[in-house]
Amino acid sequence: MILTVDKETGQPLAGPDIVSRGFVYMRDSEELLQSARERVLESFIGLNGHASDWSFVKDKIKHTLSEFLYEKTHRRPMILPVVMEV
Repeated sequence: MILTVDKETGQPLAGPDIVSRGFVYMRDSEELLQSARERVLESFIGLNGHASDWSFVKDKIKHTLSEFLYEKTHRRPMILPVVMEV
């Protein structure tokens, strides 16, 4: 999961982009992945004052995405959040 964030404002610029390897077939699961993107974005925007603590942000995103994917698929994939400042 890759999220690009504006260094000055802390607002998301691009993404989140979700890359899946061996978890779900991307073409058949576009709706699931779109819902996951929305959930990650909501989680990031909801952080408000903690957006500069990247370790906290990554943990929050990982937890949110993990719960969502388990709820929908009953699987627990490895989630590697990457937050890039530009």
